[in-house]
Amino acid sequence: MLEKKPTELIPHDLVTIIIVNFNSGALLSRCIQSVLSSDITVNVVIVDNNSHDDSLEKVLALSKGDERIKIIQNSVNTGFSHASNQALKYAKGKYCLFLNPDCIIKTDTIRKMLNLMEKYTDVAMSGPLIVNPDGTEQRGCRRTIPTPWRSFVRAFGLSKYFQGHPRFRDFLLNKEPLPDKAVDVEAISGAFMFVRKTAIDEIGLLDEGYFLHCEDLDWCMRIRQKGWRILFSPQTVITHTKGGCSKNKRIFVLWHMHKGMIRFYTKFFKKKYPGPLMWLVVSGVWLRFIALSFHHLLKQIIASFQTVKTRIHAHSRTL
Repeated sequence: MLEKKPTELIPHDLVTIIIVNFNSGALLSRCIQSVLSSDITVNVVIVDNNSHDDSLEKVLALSKGDERIKIIQNSVNTGFSHASNQALKYAKGKYCLFLNPDCIIKTDTIRKMLNLMEKYTDVAMSGPLIVNPDGTEQRGCRRTIPTPWRSFVRAFGLSKYFQGHPRFRDFLLNKEPLPDKAVDVEAISGAFMFVRKTAIDEIGLLDEGYFLHCEDLDWCMRIRQKGWRILFSPQTVITHTKGGCSKNKRIFVLWHMHKGMIRFYTKFFKKKYPGPLMWLVVSGVWLRFIALSFHHLLKQIIASFQTVKTRIHAHSRTL
């Protein structure tokens, strides 16, 4: 009887999965289970940023005796970039997958991304099609770099009035038709970054000046500045429960998101744009933070009022 030859030869231990956890709840266990169900052998490094829920305890029970998993516990929340860089010290193999704990991957996800990277040796980073739980494409999984001009275009909705004009293109590309093959993009989502380790050696680690958000854009920017490519692969699909790990700390997340945006703009565009324009950009970012924070607080107040009103009504009916 002839032995069936494999169509693809995948060496073991080529990929290390890096997951930074902070109060992810049951999402973390689901993520780990999906990763360990991959059809190739992987190593997993989990960095817990001083979670206060039971997410880490569940994973400790799940990973007991499993040599594929290493867990690092921080006594304080050091931020995504710092924790990711911590994990890189323990990474094995040629590639690292930076994966959010609220993502679910399929058994062939890592193999597909690995094959893609092996095919194109000038690609430093690649990402899949990321969908919401309802199956729609998630904003940000393929995008252009949000320069100050592009951010201005998006803020005022100018892409709607100048459709098809390259100067007024939205930096989020999820409303554009999906390509039928892997294509070059300027940036992908930090929720799933499949990265070549030799590229990391050349480009450098994640910038720890970002606590949360925009560190992925910073890395994408530096990757392309060094002449490496970034690919978006629509044939590979994963699910991301966006905000699943931060829904109870919305203003905290908004603060670091907008602070990261300021750092990103200042770092890469301060010398390219005149001072008054950069001042307008920075002012616009902070005004956006204030508006979104106020909107969130207002929603909380209304929700609390409705809860109290419902309880009073229920209580009055029992009298």
